[in-house]
Amino acid sequence: MINNSMSPAKPHTILVVEDEPTLATAIAQRLTAEGWTARVASDGASAVQAAAQLRPQLVIMDIMLPVMDGLEATKRIVAERPVPVLILTARDDEADKVIGLGAGADDYMTKPFSMRELIARCKALLRRVERAKVIAKNSENEKLLDFGSLIIDPAQRIVTMDGEQVHLTPTEFDLLATLARKPKSVLTREKLLEEVWDWVDASGTRTVDSHVKALRHKLGSEMIRTVHGVGYAFEPPEADTAN
Repeated sequence: MINNSMSPAKPHTILVVEDEPTLATAIAQRLTAEGWTARVASDGASAVQAAAQLRPQLVIMDIMLPVMDGLEATKRIVAERPVPVLILTARDDEADKVIGLGAGADDYMTKPFSMRELIARCKALLRRVERAKVIAKNSENEKLLDFGSLIIDPAQRIVTMDGEQVHLTPTEFDLLATLARKPKSVLTREKLLEEVWDWVDASGTRTVDSHVKALRHKLGSEMIRTVHGVGYAFEPPEADTAN
């Protein structure tokens, strides 16, 4: 069943996927107060259908859902059309978060959370979408980042390793490209938040850590070096062939 709460003030449509009616209503009401259009789906299957029909600018997705869980719903939604997904999890388990990011989510929040923080995350993700369009436009004539066995094509947003394409989420690609443009240089978590997520504070540093873990899972643990207490650096697999 799909319920809705609407505001015509702004064009952004946000799909809230949550099976707890009280929480779903509270989130929808808070989003509406921001001037956005909020739609609510109570299970994963309904969410997939609603996303196809509504084409929202953002999806807030609970992991534990009836009919179809949030991870599977996220996979299907982002496979159909790239859209930022903010997952909600009741467990503060890093493995669950990495799995969620691996399913195509862009960020996560652990229950319970403040509505103020939720709105801040939503605004950041919506800004990131607009920022990504600008970055993509500016990257149209950017040359390949060629590191021998690893090639990053900023114009086509394609990554290949040993000749095989590596499927990355939009956020994972932006994070990798940002690091790879300055190989071996240490970028702080705060700098990465600013460059990739367009966040102006450090409240999401754990999000950076989780995305790095997801990238390492796909590219290998040696590709991104941790500088404890500071941030991360990209380590080219074959630095002597880099352009």
